[in-house]
Amino acid sequence: MVARLRADGIRNEAVLQAFARVPRHRFVDSALANQAYEDTSLPIGLGQTISKPSVVARMLALLFEGERAAASGRLGRVLEVGTGCGYQTALLGLLASQVVSIERLKPLHEKARDNLAGWRDGDLRLVWGDGRLGHAPRAPFDAIVAAAGGDDLPPAWTEQLAEGGRLVAPMHDAAAGGQVLLVIDKRADGLRRQRRDAVHFVPLKSGTA
Repeated sequence: MVARLRADGIRNEAVLQAFARVPRHRFVDSALANQAYEDTSLPIGLGQTISKPSVVARMLALLFEGERAAASGRLGRVLEVGTGCGYQTALLGLLASQVVSIERLKPLHEKARDNLAGWRDGDLRLVWGDGRLGHAPRAPFDAIVAAAGGDDLPPAWTEQLAEGGRLVAPMHDAAAGGQVLLVIDKRADGLRRQRRDAVHFVPLKSGTA
């Protein structure tokens, strides 16, 4: 899988090393374990999926291109919106000084806790809550990454992003006719937005369930 990611253009060695260390099969149902290292999204229950490795790698590599990460070589304090099964959380744990991960669906929050039980790499804090609200108690964040896409960007995310920080999230783009990765850099003079790769993520929703 790592060789394929490298061939696909992922050049960030920290990201590639994280993929080499985190066993993706432990985050999917045993019946799907033989597909765990294919470049495909897989169901994790409740209508949710674990994202394609290539998309996850692309998003993490984009975070590293932000001002703060580029200067320090690490992602600092990261907010992850959409814990899912905990796979990306585990990857972030190897790349960041602290990870706060929010999941709105209680059964998935509990599944991620089980999957990450005994995982000792990184400072991981799992929260059951509404990801659209971010997590003010731990703000500001050096990086924010979302695993669900909506028609708008929740104001709490940019409010809780530190100056010099970077946000990467899927967002519906009418011109593109679907979702694209939205990259936002927070500067002293405001927000700089870029639209990047076309992607397909589950919808971003409010509230908890």
